[in-house]
Amino acid sequence: MTDRPERPENSGNAVDGMFPVDEHFEEVVEGGQTVRHKGIYILPNLFTTGNLFCGFYAIISAQAGFYAAACIAVLVAMVLDGLDGRVARMTNTQSKFGEQYDSLADMVTFGVAPAMVAYSWALSDMGKVGWMVAFIYAACAALRLARFNAQIEETDSRYFTGLASPAAAALVIGMVWALSDFGIDGETTVLVSFLGALITAGAGILMVSNIQYQSFKKFDLRGRVHFIFLLVMVLGFAVVFTDPPRVLLLIFLAYACSGPVTAIMRMGRHDKKESTSD
Repeated sequence: MTDRPERPENSGNAVDGMFPVDEHFEEVVEGGQTVRHKGIYILPNLFTTGNLFCGFYAIISAQAGFYAAACIAVLVAMVLDGLDGRVARMTNTQSKFGEQYDSLADMVTFGVAPAMVAYSWALSDMGKVGWMVAFIYAACAALRLARFNAQIEETDSRYFTGLASPAAAALVIGMVWALSDFGIDGETTVLVSFLGALITAGAGILMVSNIQYQSFKKFDLRGRVHFIFLLVMVLGFAVVFTDPPRVLLLIFLAYACSGPVTAIMRMGRHDKKESTSD
């Protein structure tokens, strides 16, 4: 009988290293020393789990033909995605585990779900071209998230490099919601399928572009503002609720176009300065 190797301490293996059952350990640096913290934070990860659930629910709903429910689920996920990071910072519960979990949930909700919603709604009628467009969007979302994670400590927090994946998802599902609300889908006309492919592929390309977008991360919700600002917010909510699908689509489309328009204007000013200096 051969000697079995000694099991390392805190391995947490139930049967010969096959079933890890111990709690999650995370190494953090405190006072110049590496400290291992046991367990994970519940509160911010609950929001992330809600985000992931909404993405999964959107995929299932789109396959069943419930496009409005699928689009609303992605919009709810956008709210939850914005809250998990803020809650983690407010409660001082940031963690590497939370960052990775959030990124994986975003890939499902803002990468796979919008592609599947668009495919079920209109792209499936285009055959191979349709699923290729859907895959291009999903792949661009993965590349966008990977680049964001790799450059998170190097980029200016005031701007996003490329269209953020939640904004790209909002553009795609906004289109689906606005048109499917009138009973329009890929079976209605070829132009609808072409429009769906154009918007989906365009959103994917904007995600991996080098165009800068305002991140609005410097917007302080705790600061004091003029009373007029609150009045404008109330009027804004009223306008949105008059016709949510169409109004939200216009807002998402305006934000998606703001990056290229600003870049073109910046290039024009740069060329003008060079011409005057000559």
